[in-house]
Amino acid sequence: MPTLDLKRKLEILSDAAKYDASCASSGGTRRDSRGGRGLGSVEGGMGICHAYAPDGRCISLLKILLTNFCVYDCAYCVNRVSSNTPRARFSVEEVCDLTLGFYRRNYIEGLFLSSGIIRSSDYTMEELVRVARTLREVHDFRGYIHLKVIPEASPALIDEAARYADRVSINIELPRDESLTALAPEKEIASIKKAMGAVRLGVEASQEKGRKARPANYAPAGQSTQMIVGADTAPDGEILKRSETLYSAYGLKRVYYSAFSPIPDATARLPLERPPLAREHRLYQADWLMRVYGFARAEIIGEHEDLELEIDPKLAWALKNRGGFPVDLNTADREQMLRVPGLGVRVADKMIAVRRLKALRLQDVARLTRAVERLKPFIVTLDWRPGGPTDTDRADLRARLAPPPEQMALF
Repeated sequence: MPTLDLKRKLEILSDAAKYDASCASSGGTRRDSRGGRGLGSVEGGMGICHAYAPDGRCISLLKILLTNFCVYDCAYCVNRVSSNTPRARFSVEEVCDLTLGFYRRNYIEGLFLSSGIIRSSDYTMEELVRVARTLREVHDFRGYIHLKVIPEASPALIDEAARYADRVSINIELPRDESLTALAPEKEIASIKKAMGAVRLGVEASQEKGRKARPANYAPAGQSTQMIVGADTAPDGEILKRSETLYSAYGLKRVYYSAFSPIPDATARLPLERPPLAREHRLYQADWLMRVYGFARAEIIGEHEDLELEIDPKLAWALKNRGGFPVDLNTADREQMLRVPGLGVRVADKMIAVRRLKALRLQDVARLTRAVERLKPFIVTLDWRPGGPTDTDRADLRARLAPPPEQMALF
């Protein structure tokens, strides 16, 4: 096989990395230098992904695979051993040089590194750890590092990965255990859960005061995972129930949802078409309701149901629970306010701050949010009350509030 130049490797291995959605750097902090000022910077280009933190910051990461060679034969993966796809492999030194080069040029804030399985899980994990260790210890790299953990690797290697990385991710892959067994026979759900549990224990130990078993920077941005949506027949309710369990059992920071994308020469067991992207979008919105807005999964959707594609899950919940509206913005507590369609965390907090000084009027709401027309059927202010009995009883409310498909926002 002819030797590939670095640019061609970057083309292949950045393209191969695009299927992994579990890439965001929220929650990380700059590492302290071991004496000097260390390296620092940010920009964009080949292999660079843009993730968004909860505060809205756009974060640029070099997102690549160490290699797309893989001894596994996961049916849904374009890099599986039986796939006829161009192959490439970086050396540890090449990954470090690329990361430092982009970082110094202010192109990126950090590195997202994953890999196919080469030789064995331990060998591959050791190579991933070598990259992070070299960046941290040899080059005093204080940027963000997200490492993909191979769950079948030894606990010692997983532990070491979490010591050097800001965040680690261990992909659960599919919503159903039986789907993983059928479509990814080399992977074991027990190994995945064991690795997640070990990382959670390590993170918790690092946060205990006076405990020296873990360094304070042990995966400080926590761990995340990814589920492929639409590769099996699991409905949205079942997917979100699994997410709810993962958040509770393993303290995950994020579950990422990736719409299945048909791949060349795929098995007949896989669907021929990808699910609508709107489905992936609605899952993220429902997930946000659980993580940030205090909704229980069962409030949003039944286990055997699918989310509506036409309207967001918060509006769908409100239309099913009209008896709880309108909400008086001058007396409601924060939890009640966050259940109003169109009212987000920041605006709710600002309203609470304003009403300490004066009673909220509709014009005050309009100053705080551009979504005032969307809010009006669900709120009461000093000078506004929905007409009606209430506007929430109007038969056309759903149609009036449903945004055009191209304008779907988070809430």
